[in-house]
Formats: sequence, C-alpha cells, structure tokens
Amino acid sequence: MGARVAQSRERSQTSTDVLSLLTSNGDIATYDLGSITSMRLSDPELQLQLSEYLKSLNVSRSREQKSVYVDSAKDAARKLSVAYTIPMPVWKSSYRLVLDAGAAKKPMLEGWAIIDNTTSEDWTKVDLSVISGRPISFVSRLYEPKFLQRQVAELEDEQPLAPKTYAMAAPAPPAQAMGRAAGMRMEKFAAAAEMNTVSASVSTVQTDTTTREAGELFEYKFGQPVTVKRNESAMLPFVQQEINARKLLIYTENSSSQNPLNSAELTNSTGKTLDGGPLSVYDGGVYAGEALVNTFKPGDKRLLSYASDLGTRVIEDNNDAPQVLRTIKASDGVITLNSTTETTKTYKITNVDRKAKTLILEHAIRYDHKLIGAKPVEQTPTHYRFEVKLSGEAAQSFSVKEERVLNEQLQISGTSDEQIGFWIASNRLSPEAKQIMSGIAALRRQVAESNRAIQAMNQQVTESTADQERVRRNLSSLNSVSGQTERVQKYASDLANLDGKIVTLRDQIAAETKKRDGFNQQLAQKIESAKF
Repeated sequence: MGARVAQSRERSQTSTDVLSLLTSNGDIATYDLGSITSMRLSDPELQLQLSEYLKSLNVSRSREQKSVYVDSAKDAARKLSVAYTIPMPVWKSSYRLVLDAGAAKKPMLEGWAIIDNTTSEDWTKVDLSVISGRPISFVSRLYEPKFLQRQVAELEDEQPLAPKTYAMAAPAPPAQAMGRAAGMRMEKFAAAAEMNTVSASVSTVQTDTTTREAGELFEYKFGQPVTVKRNESAMLPFVQQEINARKLLIYTENSSSQNPLNSAELTNSTGKTLDGGPLSVYDGGVYAGEALVNTFKPGDKRLLSYASDLGTRVIEDNNDAPQVLRTIKASDGVITLNSTTETTKTYKITNVDRKAKTLILEHAIRYDHKLIGAKPVEQTPTHYRFEVKLSGEAAQSFSVKEERVLNEQLQISGTSDEQIGFWIASNRLSPEAKQIMSGIAALRRQVAESNRAIQAMNQQVTESTADQERVRRNLSSLNSVSGQTERVQKYASDLANLDGKIVTLRDQIAAETKKRDGFNQQLAQKIESAKF
C-alpha cells in the first residue's frame, strides 16, 4: 500500500467504518474497515512512525503510568539505581493498653500500623517502613508543559491618551500572608533505610521492627518482608512494650455529668515516637473502654479517658463572699479604690464503692482571679489540675478559693457625702488621710449649708415679690373708691416694707453667694492637693 499520510476516518450513513487515505501518486483511496480483518503498512518507516505514535498516545492517556528515559553520558557499564515516589494513603495507628487490675504487672502498650494497598499491583514480600511525622508536602504540576500567554502590545502613538489614576499606598501584608501553598499535607509516608534492631514480645503479639530517629521524624521498619494484595489492607504490629501508666479519675468543672471519667496517665517510656490514633483499654483482662491519643515523643505525657466511673460522684457548690475594701488612694482629685472579692468552689465527692482512688479535678482558669491556698499539680492553657487522693471514706470535699481584685477610680468632687463618711469611718485610711478627707467633708458641708441658705432667701424674695404684686392690685382697686384713705395708706406702708425686705434679702444672698464661692474655691484646692 503506497499511502504516506492517514487523512481521516469517516462513518457513513449506514454506520460503516471507512478509512480514507491519500496515496503517494495523489489518489484518495477509501476502504471499508468492516470487511478488513488485519492491516499492515508496507512502508517500514511509516509502520514505525505509527507504532511510536500509538505508544505515545497510550502513555499520555494513562494517569498512573509515565515513561521516563534515562540517558547515559558514557558507554561504560555501571549499576544504576532508580527510585520514585507515588501518592499513597497515610498509614494509621491503632493501640491497645493492657492494665492489670492487681497492679502486679506494669501496663503493656501494643500498637499496630494499618497499611492500605490502593495500587493495581500486589505487594509481595516487599521491604516496608513507616514514618511518624508531619512533613510539608504538596503537588506541583511539573509533568504538563506550561505556557504563558503573551500580552498584545501596541505602539504608544497608536493609542489615544486616557485619564490615569493611582491607587493609595497600603502597608505590606505580613510575611505569612504573602503566598499560599496549595497541595496535600502528608502525616505519614513509607520509606526504607538501615536501623538498629529493637524487639519486644508477649504471648499475644510478636513484633519485629527496627526504629530510628530520622531528623525530626521517627521511622519503623518491619524486619520481615510484607505481602499485601492490591486493594487490601494489613495490620502490622510495630510496638509492644511496657509503658509507665497510672489509673486516674478526671472530673472537669461544669461537666454535664456528675461522674468523673476513668482515665490513664501515660508517660512515653518506650523510647519511641508514638503516632496518634485510637486506643482500646483492657483492665483486669476485660474490655474497659476506648480513647484517642495524640502523637507524643519519648518522655512526653498524655492523659486519656476511656469510661465513666459510676462509683464516684462530684457535686459543685459555689460560695461568693462580700466585697472587701483593701486600700484607698488619692491623687490629682481622683480616689482609687482597691477591693477584693473571694469565691470558693467546693467539690463534694461521694465515693460509692469506697475504693482508694486518685482524682484529678480540672478547674477552669479565670485570668481575672488569683488562686488562694491550694496549689495545682499542673496547669493547662485553660484549666488548673488538682490531685485529690480519695480514701475509703464515703464522702470527701475539696475547695478551691480564688480572689478577684477590683480597681475603681472616682472623682472626689462627684462622690456623695455618705461615701466620704464611709471612707473616713473605715480602717483603710491613715490618720493623715482621714484628716484630709475630714477637711474636704467639712468644706462640702459648709458649701451645702450656704446653698441651703441661698435657696431659702431666694424663696423669701419670690414670696415677697408675689406679696408686692398683690398689694399693688389692692391699691389700684381702692383708688377708685372714696372713703378708703386709711386702707390705702396701710397698703402703701406694706408695699414699702416689702421693698425694704427684698433689698435686704438680695444683699444677704449676694453675701452668702460670695461666702459659698470662697468655700468652693477652698474645696477645689483641697481636693486637687489631696494625696495619700
């Protein structure tokens, strides 16, 4: 077949597949593909091109397979090691904590790594290791070609001028906001390396792993080859060691339940980094409950709760004491009062089964309060932790006392006489301070007495003025009546007396106002200079 170029593949109205070819002599030949069982290009070069094209097309359509070509710069023989990574599910941890009811044995921690083979191939006797950590990882599109769209540029003289505006300058954003990484965060990944061998075993689980610190990460390598079929999972034991642990009860303030939680305090004495995961607790050979444990390093400590203790109840009782004045200070006309209030919360504990227990009370931290008396064994960002030893007694109590300090500032000129009298009567003022405040109180009384006197005299002026108006009306009505000379003279005399009285009162008001202003001036000076 002398065809050089495959031009098209068409489908006729009768749904028959046909192939149209442009031959080397310029003719277009059409073939019915339905009647052809096999076909081969007679030109070897064209046949090779077709094969290479189909291979490339197949590779480009595969999402899981990529072709990688390695070129050698020299022809000499050598060993070449090629490694690659592919996305895989993170491995998961699952633990079992075995507690002995009689405390005859140390607690035992057993851990399994759950591995998922989501590939299309079986893993048959592969070397496998898992790493605990949180490296930064993301996906970047390096395989696909990247093109930048070029902008269209025109000569300046070919474009009309237009108004131009400028944006206001803004402060630079913080460093952490300058960029945003896109991708996936991996918490665990598989790798292989040489390690130091550590083994531990009990009757139920056999572990054969080697461990090592890998920078900030921790690596477990399984000693025996691992087989996991495709689309299946495997649980591989990676730790089995005695661990430092003690049984506790934990009660958190304002809990929805009166029963504390059966808990364990784990200290990582295994020498290994333990990855976070679910944990089943067995106590005295029976299932006791479940918990979640976060990743923790060697020597680190974790508290975990796994069940409710129905044999213990905790009831909270609050008692707030009255506010107590501690200090009184004055400066620049301002009184500063320092007061405290005490709050006592009593935890009433009922030990129904009367067993010796250790109870951890988590008491919320109120940052405007200060603890008095009892000291916590430790403190978290949100709670104090107090340790209470429960004996065989049916009822016990534990009290947490806190003090709150209140600072209040008042203008001396705006306080009441009763408030000043309370401060003077209290034992929080020194003799000198009491003398200063007593002087201020005396001046305030003098000012108040002057105000009352002025008010009373103003009231008399008002009443006398009203009497004048009444007398004037009487005089006006008598002037038109004959034979009322005596009464007219009397009204005239009364009017003159009222005029004299009003003049006298106004003189007294002016004198008293001047006196009051003097008192106010002295009071302002005394208030401003008060300092203790």
